[in-house]
Amino acid sequence: MASVKILLWKHDQKPDGRFPIAIRITKNRKSRYIFTEQYVFENEWDSKNLKVKKSHPNSTRLNNLLLKKLSEAQSAILDSEANDDNASSKQIKKKIKRSGRNTSFFQVAAERIEKKHLAGTYSVSQSELSILFNIKEFLDLNKKAPVLLVKTQIKQRRKERISKGRKGELTPLGQIRKFSTDKSLIFSDITTAFLDNFKSFCTIYLDQKTRTITNQLIFIRTLYNVAIKDGIIHEKFYPFAGEKEKITLSSSNKIGLNREEITKIENLELEPQSSIWHTRNVYLFSYYFAGVRISDVLELKWYSFMDGRLYYEMNKNEKPVSIKIPEKAKVILSLYEQDKQGVDDYVFPFLKKANQASPEDIFRKTRNATKLLNKYLKRIAVMCEIDKNLSNHIARHTFGNLAGDKINPIMLQKLYRHSDLKTTIGYQANFIHKEADDALDMVLGD
Repeated sequence: MASVKILLWKHDQKPDGRFPIAIRITKNRKSRYIFTEQYVFENEWDSKNLKVKKSHPNSTRLNNLLLKKLSEAQSAILDSEANDDNASSKQIKKKIKRSGRNTSFFQVAAERIEKKHLAGTYSVSQSELSILFNIKEFLDLNKKAPVLLVKTQIKQRRKERISKGRKGELTPLGQIRKFSTDKSLIFSDITTAFLDNFKSFCTIYLDQKTRTITNQLIFIRTLYNVAIKDGIIHEKFYPFAGEKEKITLSSSNKIGLNREEITKIENLELEPQSSIWHTRNVYLFSYYFAGVRISDVLELKWYSFMDGRLYYEMNKNEKPVSIKIPEKAKVILSLYEQDKQGVDDYVFPFLKKANQASPEDIFRKTRNATKLLNKYLKRIAVMCEIDKNLSNHIARHTFGNLAGDKINPIMLQKLYRHSDLKTTIGYQANFIHKEADDALDMVLGD
């Protein structure tokens, strides 16, 4: 059983001679301290009764505050030990510090995002950081201002952040840590009404689609669950329970290219070594390997190709992959052989200038390259008279579309590098239309 006690901390005297008042949590002979941010002189502290003496000008108010903090600490200890008898004094201290209104939504979010950033999962940390900026824009919304003006201002602030980031004036970690001190949103503020208004804001002011909005709600729900687990907010306030805010993932149509369209791209005359030429090669290379993610293609190095096979580790799930090199992929590789500086060199040119000692720089240049590729893929679509929305991810959809129901799902699971067969079956269902088409023909008599 942990014990809690208020005391005067005499190891850290302020310049004016006062000492901080602290709460000590002790369990298994190990103590942790939480400082109350209150200071008194030693002669103003009653060490026997553990309270401020009446000689202090604000003794009544200060003692009431200390009793409240002591009560909160004792309550947190009871809750913690009821759920986990093995909770250490360090864990109990963390729970006490994060209870009540002391911890905001942004602080919990910043802690989570910083951990992901430091772990090197930059794509996740960046997307979650963007959600925080969207929520902040929502909180600061001037409803009386014209919608068009507000949208323009939001876009301008986003451009300024990106510009400062490129110049090194604003780092992702710096932005994350700025949110760690933001107390403008507490969890009890996040109600069903709040979520409804936020969804409307995302639609009207951010021009976001349903899936993008849903992803942000999932992020908010995740943090709310963390807050409940850590004792920051009571589960009775949970806005996603029962018939409150229901999050449903809608499936979108996944449309890939057909063989004729792929052939047009393959036969397109482009200037060698130009950006659009590299774009076509990267896109086809991804398609030839059953839709390898573009970020993985960009990071491929020459040592990944041995004995007629491609060996690499997926960025998304760190799953090792080994797959035969198709003949068409070999042709593309031969186009880059002359620029090969060694087995540690990148196959494609987009990351050659990246700082290899900085995973963050590699991520940033990969992200910039994917944006560039999407830009040139739109031009390729126009040149090939393809009406579909050609993008990096369409390479994966294209393979799925051409595979249809011709390949066993277990084999497709291996080619797609899915961890679960259900994921493969669900994904491939987007491209299997024969049974539905035949049923329609039977009814209509075609």
